[in-house]
Amino acid sequence: MKKFYRNYIDNFAGLSREIWLLSLVTFINRAGAMVIPFLSLYLVSEKGFTLPEVGLIMTCFGIGSFTGTWIGGRLTDSIGFYKVITGSLFFGGIGFYLLQYIETFYGFCIGIFSLILVADAYRPAIFVASDVYSKEGNKTRSIALIRLAINLGFSIGPVIGGLIIANISYTSLFWIDGITCAAAAGLLFVLLKPKKVISDEPTVAVTKEGLAPYRNSYFILFFVIMVLTSITFVQYFSVMPLYYAQNHLLSEDTIGWLMFLNGATIVIFEMPLVTWLERIKISKTMATFWGGVFIALSFLVVNISSWSGVLVIGMILMTIGEMVGSPFSSALALEMAPKGRKGSYMGLYSMSFSISHMIGHNGGMNLANTFGFDITWYVMAAMLVVVSILTLWLYRLLKNSPKFNTW
Repeated sequence: MKKFYRNYIDNFAGLSREIWLLSLVTFINRAGAMVIPFLSLYLVSEKGFTLPEVGLIMTCFGIGSFTGTWIGGRLTDSIGFYKVITGSLFFGGIGFYLLQYIETFYGFCIGIFSLILVADAYRPAIFVASDVYSKEGNKTRSIALIRLAINLGFSIGPVIGGLIIANISYTSLFWIDGITCAAAAGLLFVLLKPKKVISDEPTVAVTKEGLAPYRNSYFILFFVIMVLTSITFVQYFSVMPLYYAQNHLLSEDTIGWLMFLNGATIVIFEMPLVTWLERIKISKTMATFWGGVFIALSFLVVNISSWSGVLVIGMILMTIGEMVGSPFSSALALEMAPKGRKGSYMGLYSMSFSISHMIGHNGGMNLANTFGFDITWYVMAAMLVVVSILTLWLYRLLKNSPKFNTW
Protein backbone atom coordinates (compact mmCIF):
# COMPACT_ATOMS: atom_id res chain seq x y z
CA MET A 1 0.00 0.00 0.00
CA LYS A 2 2.86 2.36 0.85
CA LYS A 3 4.50 1.64 -2.51
CA PHE A 4 1.21 2.24 -4.33
CA TYR A 5 0.81 5.58 -2.51
CA ARG A 6 4.37 6.62 -3.39
CA ASN A 7 3.89 5.66 -7.04
CA TYR A 8 0.57 7.51 -7.13
CA ILE A 9 2.16 10.70 -5.79
CA ASP A 10 5.00 10.37 -8.31
CA ASN A 11 2.47 10.68 -11.12
CA PHE A 12 1.97 14.34 -10.12
CA ALA A 13 5.68 15.15 -10.07
CA GLY A 14 6.85 17.96 -12.33
CA LEU A 15 3.51 19.75 -12.68
CA SER A 16 3.81 23.51 -12.27
CA ARG A 17 2.52 25.50 -9.30
CA GLU A 18 0.12 27.32 -11.64
CA ILE A 19 -1.44 24.04 -12.82
CA TRP A 20 -2.03 23.04 -9.19
CA LEU A 21 -3.65 26.42 -8.53
CA LEU A 22 -5.88 26.13 -11.60
CA SER A 23 -6.90 22.66 -10.44
CA LEU A 24 -7.76 23.97 -6.96
CA VAL A 25 -9.86 26.77 -8.44
CA THR A 26 -11.58 24.27 -10.75
CA PHE A 27 -12.34 21.96 -7.82
CA ILE A 28 -13.87 24.83 -5.80
CA ASN A 29 -15.91 25.90 -8.82
CA ARG A 30 -17.23 22.42 -9.66
CA ALA A 31 -17.85 21.33 -6.07
CA GLY A 32 -19.65 24.62 -5.47
CA ALA A 33 -21.91 24.28 -8.51
CA MET A 34 -24.38 22.14 -6.55
CA VAL A 35 -27.48 23.65 -8.15
CA ILE A 36 -26.89 21.91 -11.50
CA PRO A 37 -27.38 18.24 -10.39
CA PHE A 38 -30.61 19.21 -8.63
CA LEU A 39 -31.90 21.71 -11.19
CA SER A 40 -34.57 19.47 -12.75
CA LEU A 41 -35.82 18.38 -9.33
CA TYR A 42 -35.92 22.00 -8.16
CA LEU A 43 -37.91 23.13 -11.21
CA VAL A 44 -40.49 20.36 -10.74
CA SER A 45 -40.83 20.12 -6.97
CA GLU A 46 -40.25 23.74 -5.94
CA LYS A 47 -41.47 25.72 -8.96
CA GLY A 48 -44.16 23.35 -10.21
CA PHE A 49 -43.10 23.22 -13.86
CA THR A 50 -44.21 20.33 -16.06
CA LEU A 51 -41.71 17.87 -17.54
CA PRO A 52 -42.05 19.34 -21.07
CA GLU A 53 -41.34 22.80 -19.63
CA VAL A 54 -38.29 21.46 -17.78
CA GLY A 55 -37.15 19.86 -21.04
CA LEU A 56 -37.30 23.22 -22.81
CA ILE A 57 -35.42 24.89 -19.96
CA MET A 58 -32.69 22.23 -20.22
CA THR A 59 -32.53 22.88 -23.97
CA CYS A 60 -31.82 26.52 -23.09
CA PHE A 61 -29.10 25.14 -20.80
CA GLY A 62 -27.48 23.42 -23.80
CA ILE A 63 -27.84 26.46 -26.07
CA GLY A 64 -26.29 28.65 -23.37
CA SER A 65 -23.39 26.22 -23.03
CA PHE A 66 -22.88 26.18 -26.81
CA THR A 67 -22.92 29.98 -27.04
CA GLY A 68 -20.77 30.44 -23.93
CA THR A 69 -18.00 28.14 -25.10
CA TRP A 70 -17.90 29.88 -28.50
CA ILE A 71 -17.78 33.35 -26.96
CA GLY A 72 -15.29 32.16 -24.32
CA GLY A 73 -12.98 30.84 -27.00
CA ARG A 74 -13.07 34.07 -29.00
CA LEU A 75 -12.57 36.20 -25.89
CA THR A 76 -9.66 34.01 -24.78
CA ASP A 77 -7.88 34.79 -28.06
CA SER A 78 -8.63 38.52 -27.86
CA ILE A 79 -8.27 39.45 -24.16
CA GLY A 80 -6.51 36.39 -22.69
CA PHE A 81 -7.62 33.42 -20.60
CA TYR A 82 -6.96 35.15 -17.25
CA LYS A 83 -9.71 37.75 -17.69
CA VAL A 84 -12.11 35.18 -19.15
CA ILE A 85 -11.66 32.74 -16.23
CA THR A 86 -11.94 35.36 -13.46
CA GLY A 87 -14.88 37.08 -15.17
CA SER A 88 -16.70 33.80 -15.77
CA LEU A 89 -16.28 32.72 -12.15
CA PHE A 90 -17.27 36.08 -10.64
CA PHE A 91 -20.29 36.86 -12.82
CA GLY A 92 -21.32 33.18 -12.78
CA GLY A 93 -21.43 33.43 -8.97
CA ILE A 94 -23.74 36.43 -9.23
CA GLY A 95 -25.89 34.49 -11.70
CA PHE A 96 -26.28 31.52 -9.35
CA TYR A 97 -27.34 33.89 -6.56
CA LEU A 98 -29.92 35.69 -8.73
CA LEU A 99 -31.42 32.46 -10.10
CA GLN A 100 -33.36 31.87 -6.88
CA TYR A 101 -35.49 34.97 -7.50
CA ILE A 102 -36.84 33.84 -10.90
CA GLU A 103 -40.43 32.56 -10.84
CA THR A 104 -41.73 32.34 -14.43
CA PHE A 105 -41.08 29.76 -17.14
CA TYR A 106 -39.74 32.29 -19.65
CA GLY A 107 -37.70 33.89 -16.91
CA PHE A 108 -36.00 30.57 -16.24
CA CYS A 109 -35.37 29.99 -19.96
CA ILE A 110 -33.60 33.36 -20.17
CA GLY A 111 -31.94 33.00 -16.76
CA ILE A 112 -30.52 29.51 -17.35
CA PHE A 113 -29.35 30.46 -20.84
CA SER A 114 -27.57 33.57 -19.52
CA LEU A 115 -26.06 31.83 -16.49
CA ILE A 116 -24.62 28.89 -18.42
CA LEU A 117 -23.40 31.20 -21.19
CA VAL A 118 -21.29 33.03 -18.61
CA ALA A 119 -20.29 29.90 -16.67
CA ASP A 120 -19.19 27.85 -19.70
CA ALA A 121 -16.98 30.61 -21.11
CA TYR A 122 -14.63 29.16 -18.46
CA ARG A 123 -14.15 25.90 -20.36
CA PRO A 124 -12.00 26.89 -23.38
CA ALA A 125 -10.10 29.38 -21.21
CA ILE A 126 -9.05 26.75 -18.66
CA PHE A 127 -7.76 24.50 -21.47
CA VAL A 128 -5.64 27.33 -22.86
CA ALA A 129 -4.39 28.17 -19.36
CA SER A 130 -3.31 24.56 -18.85
CA ASP A 131 -1.41 24.73 -22.14
CA VAL A 132 0.37 27.96 -21.19
CA TYR A 133 1.38 26.81 -17.72
CA SER A 134 2.30 23.22 -18.61
CA LYS A 135 5.96 22.29 -18.79
CA GLU A 136 7.29 20.54 -21.88
CA GLY A 137 5.88 17.00 -22.06
CA ASN A 138 3.36 17.59 -19.24
CA LYS A 139 0.31 18.83 -21.16
CA THR A 140 -1.67 15.60 -20.99
CA ARG A 141 -0.94 15.08 -17.28
CA SER A 142 -1.80 18.73 -16.58
CA ILE A 143 -5.17 18.27 -18.26
CA ALA A 144 -5.62 15.00 -16.37
CA LEU A 145 -5.03 16.82 -13.06
CA ILE A 146 -7.62 19.46 -13.95
CA ARG A 147 -10.03 16.67 -14.96
CA LEU A 148 -9.33 15.01 -11.62
CA ALA A 149 -10.31 18.26 -9.89
CA ILE A 150 -13.50 18.44 -11.98
CA ASN A 151 -14.49 14.87 -11.16
CA LEU A 152 -13.63 15.22 -7.48
CA GLY A 153 -15.78 18.34 -7.37
CA PHE A 154 -18.65 16.62 -9.20
CA SER A 155 -18.39 13.65 -6.81
CA ILE A 156 -18.44 15.73 -3.63
CA GLY A 157 -20.75 18.53 -4.77
CA PRO A 158 -23.97 16.51 -5.15
CA VAL A 159 -23.42 14.84 -1.77
CA ILE A 160 -23.00 18.22 -0.05
CA GLY A 161 -25.87 19.69 -2.07
CA GLY A 162 -28.21 16.88 -1.06
CA LEU A 163 -27.36 17.40 2.61
CA ILE A 164 -27.97 21.16 2.29
CA ILE A 165 -31.36 20.63 0.64
CA ALA A 166 -32.40 18.03 3.23
CA ASN A 167 -31.26 20.00 6.27
CA ILE A 168 -31.57 23.64 5.22
CA SER A 169 -33.22 24.65 1.93
CA TYR A 170 -32.83 25.12 -1.81
CA THR A 171 -32.32 28.83 -1.17
CA SER A 172 -29.13 28.11 0.76
CA LEU A 173 -27.87 26.15 -2.25
CA PHE A 174 -28.04 29.22 -4.49
CA TRP A 175 -26.25 31.34 -1.89
CA ILE A 176 -23.45 28.80 -1.44
CA ASP A 177 -23.05 28.32 -5.20
CA GLY A 178 -22.70 32.05 -5.69
CA ILE A 179 -20.23 32.45 -2.82
CA THR A 180 -17.99 29.56 -3.90
CA CYS A 181 -17.77 30.82 -7.51
CA ALA A 182 -16.89 34.32 -6.31
CA ALA A 183 -14.35 32.85 -3.86
CA ALA A 184 -12.71 30.87 -6.68
CA ALA A 185 -12.45 34.07 -8.76
CA GLY A 186 -10.90 35.90 -5.80
CA LEU A 187 -8.40 33.10 -5.18
CA LEU A 188 -7.32 33.13 -8.82
CA PHE A 189 -7.06 36.93 -8.87
CA VAL A 190 -4.86 37.02 -5.77
CA LEU A 191 -2.57 34.04 -6.42
CA LEU A 192 -2.21 33.87 -10.21
CA LYS A 193 -0.74 36.95 -11.86
CA PRO A 194 -1.47 37.47 -15.57
CA LYS A 195 1.88 39.14 -16.25
CA LYS A 196 3.53 35.68 -15.99
CA VAL A 197 1.67 34.60 -19.11
CA ILE A 198 2.88 37.60 -21.08
CA SER A 199 6.50 36.58 -20.61
CA ASP A 200 5.86 32.94 -21.45
CA GLU A 201 3.50 33.39 -24.42
CA PRO A 202 4.08 36.88 -25.86
CA THR A 203 2.14 36.20 -29.06
CA VAL A 204 -0.92 34.34 -27.77
CA ALA A 205 -3.38 37.26 -28.00
CA VAL A 206 -1.51 39.27 -30.67
CA THR A 207 -0.31 37.15 -33.62
CA LYS A 208 -2.60 34.56 -35.17
CA GLU A 209 -1.01 31.74 -37.13
CA GLY A 210 -2.43 28.91 -39.22
CA LEU A 211 -6.03 28.24 -40.20
CA ALA A 212 -9.12 29.14 -38.21
CA PRO A 213 -10.67 25.98 -36.68
CA TYR A 214 -13.67 26.08 -39.04
CA ARG A 215 -11.29 25.96 -42.06
CA ASN A 216 -9.08 23.18 -40.69
CA SER A 217 -10.46 19.99 -42.24
CA TYR A 218 -8.52 17.77 -39.83
CA PHE A 219 -9.95 19.60 -36.84
CA ILE A 220 -13.50 19.54 -38.26
CA LEU A 221 -13.21 15.75 -38.55
CA PHE A 222 -11.95 15.62 -34.98
CA PHE A 223 -14.87 17.87 -33.92
CA VAL A 224 -17.40 15.47 -35.51
CA ILE A 225 -15.75 12.57 -33.67
CA MET A 226 -16.08 14.41 -30.35
CA VAL A 227 -19.73 15.37 -30.97
CA LEU A 228 -20.74 11.77 -31.71
CA THR A 229 -18.75 10.44 -28.74
CA SER A 230 -20.26 13.03 -26.39
CA ILE A 231 -23.82 12.25 -27.52
CA THR A 232 -23.32 8.66 -26.38
CA PHE A 233 -21.49 9.70 -23.21
CA VAL A 234 -24.28 11.97 -21.88
CA GLN A 235 -26.68 9.01 -21.90
CA TYR A 236 -25.01 7.94 -18.65
CA PHE A 237 -26.31 11.07 -16.96
CA SER A 238 -29.91 11.13 -18.21
CA VAL A 239 -31.26 7.98 -19.88
CA MET A 240 -29.08 5.39 -18.11
CA PRO A 241 -30.32 6.32 -14.60
CA LEU A 242 -33.90 5.75 -15.83
CA TYR A 243 -32.80 2.33 -17.10
CA TYR A 244 -31.30 1.55 -13.70
CA ALA A 245 -34.59 2.43 -11.98
CA GLN A 246 -37.10 0.98 -14.44
CA ASN A 247 -35.38 -2.17 -15.69
CA HIS A 248 -33.27 -3.08 -12.64
CA LEU A 249 -35.47 -1.48 -9.95
CA LEU A 250 -32.55 0.30 -8.27
CA SER A 251 -33.35 2.90 -5.63
CA GLU A 252 -32.15 6.50 -5.89
CA ASP A 253 -29.41 6.05 -3.28
CA THR A 254 -28.09 2.93 -5.05
CA ILE A 255 -28.06 4.83 -8.35
CA GLY A 256 -26.19 7.63 -6.59
CA TRP A 257 -23.50 5.25 -5.41
CA LEU A 258 -23.22 3.76 -8.89
CA MET A 259 -22.68 7.25 -10.31
CA PHE A 260 -20.19 7.98 -7.54
CA LEU A 261 -18.16 4.97 -8.74
CA ASN A 262 -17.36 6.91 -11.91
CA GLY A 263 -15.92 9.95 -10.14
CA ALA A 264 -14.09 7.96 -7.46
CA THR A 265 -12.45 5.68 -10.05
CA ILE A 266 -11.24 8.68 -12.05
CA VAL A 267 -9.81 10.37 -8.96
CA ILE A 268 -7.84 7.24 -7.96
CA PHE A 269 -6.77 5.76 -11.29
CA GLU A 270 -6.75 8.38 -14.07
CA MET A 271 -3.36 9.97 -13.34
CA PRO A 272 -1.50 6.63 -13.02
CA LEU A 273 -3.22 5.41 -16.20
CA VAL A 274 -2.35 8.56 -18.16
CA THR A 275 1.25 8.41 -16.92
CA TRP A 276 1.55 4.78 -18.03
CA LEU A 277 0.03 5.50 -21.45
CA GLU A 278 2.46 8.37 -21.94
CA ARG A 279 5.32 6.10 -20.89
CA ILE A 280 4.45 3.56 -23.61
CA LYS A 281 4.17 6.50 -26.06
CA ILE A 282 0.63 5.91 -27.25
CA SER A 283 -0.42 8.56 -29.77
CA LYS A 284 -3.14 10.95 -28.67
CA THR A 285 -5.31 9.96 -31.61
CA MET A 286 -5.12 6.25 -30.80
CA ALA A 287 -5.86 6.95 -27.13
CA THR A 288 -9.00 8.76 -28.33
CA PHE A 289 -9.84 5.68 -30.43
CA TRP A 290 -9.49 3.26 -27.50
CA GLY A 291 -11.56 5.56 -25.31
CA GLY A 292 -14.46 5.20 -27.75
CA VAL A 293 -14.03 1.42 -27.89
CA PHE A 294 -14.37 1.05 -24.12
CA ILE A 295 -17.47 3.27 -24.01
CA ALA A 296 -19.03 1.16 -26.79
CA LEU A 297 -18.35 -2.00 -24.77
CA SER A 298 -20.05 -0.40 -21.76
CA PHE A 299 -23.31 -0.11 -23.74
CA LEU A 300 -23.08 -3.65 -25.09
CA VAL A 301 -22.37 -5.33 -21.76
CA VAL A 302 -25.57 -4.09 -20.08
CA ASN A 303 -27.60 -5.92 -22.73
CA ILE A 304 -26.01 -9.34 -22.21
CA SER A 305 -27.72 -10.16 -18.90
CA SER A 306 -30.54 -9.10 -16.59
CA TRP A 307 -28.15 -9.49 -13.65
CA SER A 308 -27.66 -6.09 -12.04
CA GLY A 309 -23.96 -6.74 -11.59
CA VAL A 310 -23.44 -5.96 -15.29
CA LEU A 311 -24.34 -2.36 -14.48
CA VAL A 312 -21.19 -2.09 -12.37
CA ILE A 313 -19.16 -3.65 -15.18
CA GLY A 314 -20.71 -1.22 -17.65
CA MET A 315 -19.94 1.77 -15.44
CA ILE A 316 -16.32 0.64 -15.04
CA LEU A 317 -15.91 0.17 -18.82
CA MET A 318 -17.40 3.61 -19.47
CA THR A 319 -15.08 5.15 -16.87
CA ILE A 320 -12.03 3.47 -18.43
CA GLY A 321 -13.08 4.88 -21.80
CA GLU A 322 -13.43 8.33 -20.27
CA MET A 323 -10.05 8.12 -18.51
CA VAL A 324 -8.26 6.97 -21.65
CA GLY A 325 -10.01 9.17 -24.20
CA SER A 326 -10.76 12.51 -22.54
CA PRO A 327 -7.30 13.73 -21.41
CA PHE A 328 -5.66 12.73 -24.69
CA SER A 329 -8.43 14.17 -26.87
CA SER A 330 -8.11 17.48 -25.00
CA ALA A 331 -4.34 17.44 -25.44
CA LEU A 332 -4.78 16.58 -29.12
CA ALA A 333 -7.10 19.56 -29.61
CA LEU A 334 -4.53 21.84 -27.97
CA GLU A 335 -1.70 20.56 -30.16
CA MET A 336 -3.76 20.95 -33.33
CA ALA A 337 -4.32 24.63 -32.48
CA PRO A 338 -1.80 27.13 -33.90
CA LYS A 339 -0.49 30.05 -31.87
CA GLY A 340 -2.96 32.85 -31.33
CA ARG A 341 -5.94 30.60 -32.10
CA LYS A 342 -5.91 28.20 -29.16
CA GLY A 343 -8.97 29.85 -27.60
CA SER A 344 -10.97 29.49 -30.81
CA TYR A 345 -9.92 25.87 -31.24
CA MET A 346 -10.69 24.95 -27.63
CA GLY A 347 -13.95 26.86 -27.86
CA LEU A 348 -15.01 24.69 -30.81
CA TYR A 349 -13.75 21.59 -28.99
CA SER A 350 -15.81 22.51 -25.91
CA MET A 351 -18.85 23.21 -28.11
CA SER A 352 -18.90 19.52 -29.04
CA PHE A 353 -20.01 18.78 -25.48
CA SER A 354 -22.57 21.59 -25.58
CA ILE A 355 -24.10 20.13 -28.75
CA SER A 356 -24.31 16.74 -27.07
CA HIS A 357 -26.36 18.30 -24.25
CA MET A 358 -28.64 19.99 -26.77
CA ILE A 359 -29.52 16.81 -28.70
CA GLY A 360 -28.14 13.83 -26.79
CA HIS A 361 -30.54 13.77 -23.84
CA ASN A 362 -33.70 14.27 -25.92
CA GLY A 363 -32.49 11.87 -28.61
CA GLY A 364 -31.78 9.13 -26.08
CA MET A 365 -35.08 9.68 -24.30
CA ASN A 366 -37.07 9.45 -27.54
CA LEU A 367 -35.18 6.32 -28.64
CA ALA A 368 -35.84 4.63 -25.30
CA ASN A 369 -39.50 5.67 -25.32
CA THR A 370 -40.10 4.44 -28.88
CA PHE A 371 -37.89 1.35 -29.18
CA GLY A 372 -36.91 0.48 -25.60
CA PHE A 373 -33.65 0.65 -23.68
CA ASP A 374 -31.99 -2.39 -25.31
CA ILE A 375 -32.28 -0.95 -28.82
CA THR A 376 -31.09 2.42 -27.51
CA TRP A 377 -27.87 0.89 -26.16
CA TYR A 378 -27.27 -0.94 -29.45
CA VAL A 379 -27.74 2.34 -31.34
CA MET A 380 -25.22 4.05 -29.07
CA ALA A 381 -22.71 1.23 -29.57
CA ALA A 382 -23.23 1.39 -33.35
CA MET A 383 -22.63 5.14 -33.27
CA LEU A 384 -19.35 4.50 -31.47
CA VAL A 385 -18.34 1.98 -34.15
CA VAL A 386 -18.71 4.84 -36.63
CA VAL A 387 -16.66 7.01 -34.27
CA SER A 388 -13.90 4.38 -34.19
CA ILE A 389 -13.74 4.25 -38.00
CA LEU A 390 -13.57 8.05 -38.20
CA THR A 391 -10.86 8.17 -35.53
CA LEU A 392 -8.72 5.63 -37.40
CA TRP A 393 -9.18 7.75 -40.52
CA LEU A 394 -8.05 10.84 -38.60
CA TYR A 395 -5.05 8.91 -37.26
CA ARG A 396 -4.03 7.96 -40.81
CA LEU A 397 -4.44 11.55 -42.06
CA LEU A 398 -2.36 12.97 -39.21
CA LYS A 399 0.28 10.27 -39.49
CA ASN A 400 0.74 11.01 -43.19
CA SER A 401 1.11 14.72 -42.50
CA PRO A 402 4.71 15.80 -41.71
CA LYS A 403 3.42 18.37 -39.22
CA PHE A 404 1.14 16.03 -37.31
CA ASN A 405 2.75 12.58 -37.56
CA THR A 406 3.37 12.23 -33.81
CA TRP A 407 -0.30 12.68 -32.89
